[in-house]
Amino acid sequence: MIPQQIVIRPIITEKNTGLLEMNKYCFEVDRHATKAQIKYAIEKIFSVTVTAVHTINVRGKLRRRGRAFGYTADWKKAIVTLDAGSRIELFEGA
Repeated sequence: MIPQQIVIRPIITEKNTGLLEMNKYCFEVDRHATKAQIKYAIEKIFSVTVTAVHTINVRGKLRRRGRAFGYTADWKKAIVTLDAGSRIELFEGA
């Protein structure tokens, strides 16, 4: 896979902006991507040095529309720790 297919979007929430102080960034990634592939993709897309990658498989939530029940899609979250001198400008304006 190419790096743009691995990293789907950044996740900008109140909890994740607290992680910025520890130089950690959160992304939604492809469900089948490995930690090594995620590290390579982040380094290529943002030109930074990644020191650690933690992944979480998030289960879909139960949702209703009238009488019909369904689930949202399962997805994978990656929390990426960068080197002390590296930053991603995308998150700085949030």
